[in-house]
Amino acid sequence: MGLSSGLDAMRPILTAAAMRAVERRVIDAGTPSLELMERAGASAAVAAWRFGLPREVNILCGTGNNGGDGYVVARHLAERGHDVRVIAAAPLRSADARAMSARWAGPVLAYGEAKPAAGFIDALFGIGLDRPLEVGDVAELQRLGANARTRIAIDLPSGVGSDDGALFGVPFVFDLTVTFGANKPAHIIEPARSCCGRVVVADIGLGAIDSKTRCNAPPRLRAAVADVHKYERGSVIVIAGPAGAGGAARLAARAALRAGAGLATLACQPLALPENAARLDAVMLRVTPDVAALARVLTDRRIGAVVIGPGLGQDAAAKAKLAAVLASEVATVCDADAFTLCAGEPEALRNAAVLTPHEGEFVRMFGNLPGSRIDRALAAAARAGTVVVLKGPDTVIAAPDGRAVVNTHASPALATAGSGDVLAGIIAGLLAQGMAPFDAACAGVWIHGDAGLRGGTGLIAEDLPELLPAVLQGLA
Repeated sequence: MGLSSGLDAMRPILTAAAMRAVERRVIDAGTPSLELMERAGASAAVAAWRFGLPREVNILCGTGNNGGDGYVVARHLAERGHDVRVIAAAPLRSADARAMSARWAGPVLAYGEAKPAAGFIDALFGIGLDRPLEVGDVAELQRLGANARTRIAIDLPSGVGSDDGALFGVPFVFDLTVTFGANKPAHIIEPARSCCGRVVVADIGLGAIDSKTRCNAPPRLRAAVADVHKYERGSVIVIAGPAGAGGAARLAARAALRAGAGLATLACQPLALPENAARLDAVMLRVTPDVAALARVLTDRRIGAVVIGPGLGQDAAAKAKLAAVLASEVATVCDADAFTLCAGEPEALRNAAVLTPHEGEFVRMFGNLPGSRIDRALAAAARAGTVVVLKGPDTVIAAPDGRAVVNTHASPALATAGSGDVLAGIIAGLLAQGMAPFDAACAGVWIHGDAGLRGGTGLIAEDLPELLPAVLQGLA
C-alpha cells in the first residue's frame, strides 16, 4: 500500500485581505456587489433554516456589509415563516447594506428594545475586526445571544480576529457559523475555532479560489506493487539515546512500521541490548557504539528516513549524533531533544526534512514570533529552511515556500506523553516510502489525528501504532 498526497482536495483558507481581493476580482468581472450580498444572505438563511433555527429570531445587524447580509437573512427567513426582528447597531455605512435594509419590510429595533428570542443571529461584525468590541455591542450581544437557544454567526462571531483567531470580547460560544467562499483562519485556529461551533462554507459564486494556506484533508492511497521488497517499502532508522532502545525511540520505530515502512531499526548503544534483546517484535536493533559507527550506518543507501530526538538525550554525545545525522543525505525528522540541543539556532537543523515541535519547543527554537500560529509556523519554516509542524489542537504544517496546511482532524486524547514520538515515526515512515517532506507531514498529521479519534478517551501513546492499520485501511 502506497500513499500520495491529498493536497488538491484541501479547502482554502483566506485572510480578510485575500477574501476581499477575491470578491473584488469577481465584482470587476461583472458581478454586482449587491448580488454577492444577496447570495450570501440567502445562503446563510438556508443554512440557518436547515440547522433548525427556532421560529422566533433576533438578528443583530452592524453598520457595514455584514449587517447588510443580516438584512438579507432576515428577509429570506421571514419568507420561510420565521418571526424575525432586526436590531440595528447604528446608521448603515455601506451603500449595499442600505439597499438591503430598504428591501426589509419587518421591524427594526434599537439596542435594548428587543426581547430575547429562542433564535439569535449575529451579523454585527464580519471579517477584518482587529480591536475590542464597544461596551454597548458586548452588552447587546450578551443580552440577546446568551439567552437564546440557538446562536448563529454570519461569517464570524463578532469579537473574533479573522486572521489570527484572537478574541476581542466574544461573550459565548455559537452553535453555527456560516461563512462564504472559503474558511478564514479564525474558523480553523484556536481560540476562535472553539467559539464558532459548526462551520458551513457557502458557495456564493466566487469561482475557484487559490490559496497557499489550506485545511488538511485525508491522504489518498495508491495500490502497492505486488512484488515489492521490504526495503522498497522503505527503511527507517530511529536514533536511540543513552537510556536504551525502549520508550520514545521504540514508539517512533513501531509507528514507522505501522505507517507502512518495510523495516524500522533502532540504532542503539551496546548497554541497551541486554534489557531489550528479549523483546520479540518487528523493530530491529543495530549496535552503534559511537558516532563513527552511526555515520557508517547512515551511508546505507537503502535507508529512506531517520528519526532523531525522541529519548536522544541532551549531552555532548547526543549533539554529536545529531550532527552526524544532519550531515548525512538521509531525510530526517527532528523532534524532542533535537530542539533543546539546537535551542535558538534553527539554522542548525536546515538539513532536516521535517521538524515537529510542540509550542514549548517551538518557542525554545524560534523565540516568540509575532502573528497567528499560521504566521509563526511560516516564519519558522522560512528561517529553518525546512518543513515545520507546529503541533497542537490546530496543528500547522508550514513549508519554506509559503505553503501552510492547518489540521483540526484530531482528538484531545492525543495530549498524552509519547504521542509526538509516534507522529515523528509516522512521518518518517511516509518519507521512507517516497513522499515529499511537506506531503508526508500533512498526511502524517492527518493519520495521527485519525488514530487519536479512533482511540478516544483513555488513549495512551502505545495504542496509537496499533490503530494505524485501521486508519490506513479506511483510506483505501
